[in-house]
Amino acid sequence: MPPDARRPAGALESEILRVLVAASEPLTPRDVQKRLAAPLSYSTVVTILTRMHEKGRAARYREGRSFRYAPLTDEASVAAERMSAALGAGTDRATVLRRFVAGLAPGDEELLRRLLEPGGDQ
Repeated sequence: MPPDARRPAGALESEILRVLVAASEPLTPRDVQKRLAAPLSYSTVVTILTRMHEKGRAARYREGRSFRYAPLTDEASVAAERMSAALGAGTDRATVLRRFVAGLAPGDEELLRRLLEPGGDQ
């Protein structure tokens, strides 16, 4: 990523959440740092993990002088929270939803219709 390029909001948290979800056990910040695709500083990893813990997205377990972290949610749940927050921020919910549906990729509108039908989430 070029030095002047910025990641989208929540991208670092999503990357770290993917690492935690893929792990079979709670990880230290150093473990997380080693498993990330793109390099991040140790302090950045600690900051993101601390924020995730404060938001209730990661459990934190003390181990000596350090902590281990495990996921309390998954990426789909975080994305759904963000979508709900964006919808709640608008004053005209119908227009926000209409524009959201208009911007869906081909096939997603039909998937959304099926999910909205009774029993559609099974």
